[in-house]
Amino acid sequence: MQTATQMQTRALGKSGLEVSALGYGAMGLSFGYGPAVDRKDAVALLRAAVDRGVTLFDTAEAYGPFTNEQLLGEALAPVRERVVIATKFGFGINPDGTRYGLDSRPEHIRQVADAALRRLRVEAIDILYQHRVDPNVPIEDVAGTLKELIAAGKVKHFGLSEASAKTIRRAHTVQPVTAVQSEYSLWTRDPERNDVLATCEELGIGFVPFSPLGAGFLTGRIDTSTKFDASDFRNISPRFAADARAANMALVDLLKRVAAKKEATLAQTALAWLLAQKPWIVPIPGTTKLHRLEENLGAVNVQLTAADLREIEEAASKIPVQGARLPEAVLKLTNG
Repeated sequence: MQTATQMQTRALGKSGLEVSALGYGAMGLSFGYGPAVDRKDAVALLRAAVDRGVTLFDTAEAYGPFTNEQLLGEALAPVRERVVIATKFGFGINPDGTRYGLDSRPEHIRQVADAALRRLRVEAIDILYQHRVDPNVPIEDVAGTLKELIAAGKVKHFGLSEASAKTIRRAHTVQPVTAVQSEYSLWTRDPERNDVLATCEELGIGFVPFSPLGAGFLTGRIDTSTKFDASDFRNISPRFAADARAANMALVDLLKRVAAKKEATLAQTALAWLLAQKPWIVPIPGTTKLHRLEENLGAVNVQLTAADLREIEEAASKIPVQGARLPEAVLKLTNG
């Protein structure tokens, strides 16, 4: 297993924003993968990440909702000058936490931004992403609202999540997009095929893969017998159905072969593969355990050669990944 030494940094496209080569996705501390982590333990883990060189932290008002932003606000306030905090708007969420679909109306974006500033305990949000593209609001209106928030000093950078190449281009003409966040890993390669990565490269936009470890599957610690907590989204994810899991183990076997040669773990190898794709890609793995955080950060020391990458590509091309990456209702919110 590779251990983390000096954390490397990367620029998110041409925006001038420099962050750690690996960020931290905080969603799982509050939401999505089972019960929320004890607050004291979560704060300690976030501060441990900062101590180990992580500077990019990702959250959203929808995680909880609201509680994940509050957690990051508490944990990162003492180290504010050392970190870049990204959050998101775009879901319709009432004050009591109930939801009403998507909502990127300009007045709603402004309300969410003000609330996020308070919860995060910051004077400006470093990156504010549109969480999902709202088909009822022109993206030009969304980008124009972010332009106003940036001019007002409430936001520093504009981001998009799960947006199409066409949407990215339209938004970018109104307010330069600093980062695009979408799912990307060895088992979810849509950004390569739908022109999103190519568009980011052309326009000088950074790319931030979420679920870079395939919601844990690419770590090799999940098999057909693994049971998830009742509140874990993987229970309803087609790719985690028993038959899909069995078929997708071939991808884990591929990672095992490469990891053994590199004296690395499967997680480190999967993250190293992402880092090797483009110098402006910054994955944001999440974890609730300190030893897994340290393991993930060790990926920066795993050097995959051109031959390694060819070997992975050739083998992966023969493994058709089974099952949709997210439940159908969630995929419907993705901007095609």
